[in-house]
Amino acid sequence: MTFASNMIIYLRPTLWKRLETLVSALMKKDLIALLPRLRRFACSLTLSVSDADDLVQEACLRALSRSDQWKPDQPFDFWMFRLTRNLWISEIRKQKVRFGKGQIPAEESAELVQHDTGEDRLAAVQLLGRVGALPSELAVVLVAVSVEGYSYSETAELLDIPIGTVMSRVHRARKMLAHQIAAQAEGVE
Repeated sequence: MTFASNMIIYLRPTLWKRLETLVSALMKKDLIALLPRLRRFACSLTLSVSDADDLVQEACLRALSRSDQWKPDQPFDFWMFRLTRNLWISEIRKQKVRFGKGQIPAEESAELVQHDTGEDRLAAVQLLGRVGALPSELAVVLVAVSVEGYSYSETAELLDIPIGTVMSRVHRARKMLAHQIAAQAEGVE
């Protein structure tokens, strides 16, 4: 035990309650600031805005109810992203048991894309469809690195996989997307 944890044990109950309230307030503030990124991440997992919103809501509720599980030496956003990913995996497993694959077609997720021009919207929907067609383990890593801006090492820690696996998955995902785009361009021209 560290000195700080020893001190916490000996705090009077009223001080302990104040400390819990302070930590809870700080966590809520961090959570509110993280919501847009968390929603983007959830959208990349679910490919549906409404499902992503449900996932983020569930993750926030879980985080607030289990705030004691967060370790201050761990970045809060990593903890939230991992919590969100784990909830999503649990939901996918439940859906597979209940309904089969449980995937949503890219056409139904067009509401994720909000661009001004029809051409940009079409390109974004096509790219979203291609990312959604990638195997899940490739799509999640690609979104974490390319959309969320995490480094390879941060993504490895976030997803609890080796950094070499992150690098190879990003490479394979980009290669698959480039191949799909090139194949479509050859077919059109």
